[in-house]
Amino acid sequence: MITQQLVKDLFQYRDGNLYWNVARQKIKIGQKAGNVNPTTGYELIGISGKLYRTHRLVFLMFNGFLPKEIDHIDGNKLNNCIENLRETTHSDNCKNIGYRKNNTSGVLNVSWHKPYSKWTVRMRINKKPVNLGYFEDLELAALVAVEARDKYHKQFAYKGK
Repeated sequence: MITQQLVKDLFQYRDGNLYWNVARQKIKIGQKAGNVNPTTGYELIGISGKLYRTHRLVFLMFNGFLPKEIDHIDGNKLNNCIENLRETTHSDNCKNIGYRKNNTSGVLNVSWHKPYSKWTVRMRINKKPVNLGYFEDLELAALVAVEARDKYHKQFAYKGK
């Protein structure tokens, strides 16, 4: 089992990255630890034959425990600065997810509704899908979406780029 002390013994933390404190087969002391998994986008580090996500090791190093879920506040899976990590629930973590690949409006929670020929704002509130209205103007729909995320998702509202 991974412990805070083991992580502190194995690594040194600098600017959101972990660097090896111990030499291993192809690893030198001071070498940056971890490789990005191209499938998930998370950086992984192998310890005793098991892979760990770097952000989880950083969180454990500073907080002494591993929560079920950790949120990257800025949404960047590779920004493992301790200031960018917070304990969260799965539900709250899902609120801080950015644009889907199939987003065509360019605005989070806004899509084109063909039958009405208007923009619609939809989001999940208390785990239920909710339609917040139909709008002829994309800018107004975007404003409604931002205000709704701020109101219902609070500190977990995706701010994005």
